[in-house]
Amino acid sequence: MDSAVRTPSQLAAPLVRRLFRAPARPPVFSEPVPGLVTWHGREASATPDDVHRTAADLVHLAAERHTAPAAELAAVVDVLARTLLAIAEVDVTDADAVRLGPQGYARRLRGAVQGADRGLSPDAAWFHDALLVSVCLHVLHHLVHRSPHLQRQLPSRASRIAQLVDLGDAEAAARQPERSAEDIAFEAEYARWVARRHGWLTIVGVDFPNAPDRWPLEETYLSLEAEERSGGVGDEQRTVLLADRALEDHERVLLRGGAGSGKTTLVQWLAVAAAREGSRVPFVLPVRRFAREGFPAPDDFLHAVRHPLADRAPEGWVVRTLLAGRALLLVDGIDEAPEKTRGELRDRLRRLLRVFSGNGCLVTSRPSAVSDGWLSGGGLAEEDFVELSLAPMSREQVTRFIRDWHSAARLDEQNRSRGPRERGALDEYEQRLLHSVRIYRELRQLATNPLMCGLICALNRDRSGSLPSGRKELYDAALEMLLQRRDPERDVLYADDVRLQQSTRERLLQKLAHAMLEEDASELTRERAVGILDAALPAMPAARAQGDGSKIFDHLLHRTGLLRERSGESVDFVHRTFQDYLAAKEIVARGRFPTLVDHAHQPEWEEVIRMAAAHARPEECAHFLDRLLAAAPGLRRPQVNHRRLMAAACLEHVTELDPAVQHLVHERTKNLVRPTTELAARGLGWVGPIVLELLPDPGQVPDDRQALLLAITATRVQDDAAVDYLARLRSRSALPVRAELARGWRHFDTERYADEIIAHLAPDGLYFPVSDAAELTALRGLGGRPRIQVAGVMRAEELLAGLIPDQLTHLWLNAELPDTDLSWLSGFPRLRVLRVNPRLPRVRNVPDGVEITA
Repeated sequence: MDSAVRTPSQLAAPLVRRLFRAPARPPVFSEPVPGLVTWHGREASATPDDVHRTAADLVHLAAERHTAPAAELAAVVDVLARTLLAIAEVDVTDADAVRLGPQGYARRLRGAVQGADRGLSPDAAWFHDALLVSVCLHVLHHLVHRSPHLQRQLPSRASRIAQLVDLGDAEAAARQPERSAEDIAFEAEYARWVARRHGWLTIVGVDFPNAPDRWPLEETYLSLEAEERSGGVGDEQRTVLLADRALEDHERVLLRGGAGSGKTTLVQWLAVAAAREGSRVPFVLPVRRFAREGFPAPDDFLHAVRHPLADRAPEGWVVRTLLAGRALLLVDGIDEAPEKTRGELRDRLRRLLRVFSGNGCLVTSRPSAVSDGWLSGGGLAEEDFVELSLAPMSREQVTRFIRDWHSAARLDEQNRSRGPRERGALDEYEQRLLHSVRIYRELRQLATNPLMCGLICALNRDRSGSLPSGRKELYDAALEMLLQRRDPERDVLYADDVRLQQSTRERLLQKLAHAMLEEDASELTRERAVGILDAALPAMPAARAQGDGSKIFDHLLHRTGLLRERSGESVDFVHRTFQDYLAAKEIVARGRFPTLVDHAHQPEWEEVIRMAAAHARPEECAHFLDRLLAAAPGLRRPQVNHRRLMAAACLEHVTELDPAVQHLVHERTKNLVRPTTELAARGLGWVGPIVLELLPDPGQVPDDRQALLLAITATRVQDDAAVDYLARLRSRSALPVRAELARGWRHFDTERYADEIIAHLAPDGLYFPVSDAAELTALRGLGGRPRIQVAGVMRAEELLAGLIPDQLTHLWLNAELPDTDLSWLSGFPRLRVLRVNPRLPRVRNVPDGVEITA
């Protein structure tokens, strides 16, 4: 037997943290340990079953590294679980536990469960006792790490505990066998492949005419912001982080974002960064590749995604990487798994992360595909994922995107040996588009994510500055450009001998998109796609004359820019948005509106339903909306309400509709837009501007709580009409209402919202949020405010230029700062309080006399 059982902190600490719930405030000195640990009731940090699972993971982790009685491991798990349960029962404070040290604290816990190890052999009893001391060391290290009071009051004890942890890590590292030469060589080759494969950013996923094919990711990546929300109604807190830094502070992240918001590009960026730095081994796992088979076992990671190096990987390489805690799992698009299989996929992922702790993991999803807390660990805090949402692009980010796009286009012109005349035209298009985005509301509403910004840039250039105004019109124009004019304008006339008109190409693509929708699949095998086309061709003589399904498939794959082949085995659309759009057109063409009604309660069908309403003829649309509003005995009340709200959402996209049907939609939905909870209030925002007509008159709502819920809804309706509605709430004195109105600033035109809302909010006790330099400048133009919340990532120079020194008394840093050195605050003589979000990096060089609060 070894003289001690030591487990590395990177593996043991995450398991130990499961036992403790995150405190709402930093623990005070000498707070009883039971005060932060309980196994029963609503406040439970974990259940007894969770403690038993944690004990099992700790035992098996130690058994992998030390000689252990294999036949008695289950019994050791039971004893360790009973001993750990005593943490919540013994009368010991944090400080007492630290003073006792790991061995003394382990004795105290064993004493609370005397006789628990009866029946264990001497070797098993020794293994349990030695492991308990190791676990207690990590418990004490966790207590010290989370409490600045303990660090100050017991510095020598805290230092000794840290030294013991470091010693254990060093010995564990010495025990870890060195990586073989074969592993090292393959890992280097794999990293080079990741950098090549993911190091280019395609222009919104499609190859536009007269536009660059791709950008170098390292030079043009746009760092988007992500929001983490906490708190309840009236006390919601929003912490803003740079999305690409999320995994620096959190081991596990669930990132939500709409179609085209940049989720997959972020996955590429993290993969390339990890591969180049060598800090982690990135595994990019697009869910669409294994959606039906379920989450793959580690040894199958590379084969499941059809990786070209899969057959060359050394046997067991992925498992060894996971055991070392060096892996970064990038699980992209959980929403692309069929809804009925997502739960099993989640459970497999959670089990994998529990067995191989210490590895980083990012999971991406569309916002409505999974519920809040979907990836939680059933009460185990360390198994929970931090949930972030990609924020819409700010005005400055849109400007930067447009400039970067045109810079890439100019470089592309130069590479094609085009003259200065063409590059001069690009300069003109760029300036015209920058002006249009600032002036026209429709463009501002569309340009909120990288996909839409890329479409707008390409169409602006293609149409010499003449842009469509609505979402449907934007996609219509994009499809015309891709399907009708793409090859002729590139002088690609004879790439193959298939000659099809745009309408024919589009109908064939619609067949594929519709099949994916009906089969709840995000990709099709080549055989299945060819079969769909073969079945469609007899009804399309012009296309049938050009060849069979296989030949037409190759033409659509290579000549439209909308399809993408995966390792020669399957095909998907370059972006889910195009798939939804084309599937909606096919449903309308076939008159399959009952299918839409049957699925209208499912969030993943929302975009299809909206676009189908946009394409439907007036009579079809009227009948369709009437069906959405009808009774549905087989559905639960929330699902019925969802269907009816979808009817209201469709009105935004309908060109012509019987006024009687419009009135019916209003009547059937008006009582659904009186939210009673914060979650319901938020959810109404996606319905669109129509919801503003259904909300009650703010002037007739005397209750401040109801006024707050109305404000939450209206601030999420991204339309100028919402400003008019919110202006009727601006005189409310309740702080939660004023705070919600202030938080809504970033969703609207900066100057108008400043003039009509921000300028009228009473400043008493209110932190005014600024999320970019434009808002900071606008607030300065209003004379500044004494309390400012930095709610967007900004540099110190921007804050110095925008804040008014003689006004500022309270500053709340609720977003990441590029530099944590705050010595520049010495220029604000009246500043008394600095509020810092504890989740953000620790700031430094705060001027004397400024109180720091969490």
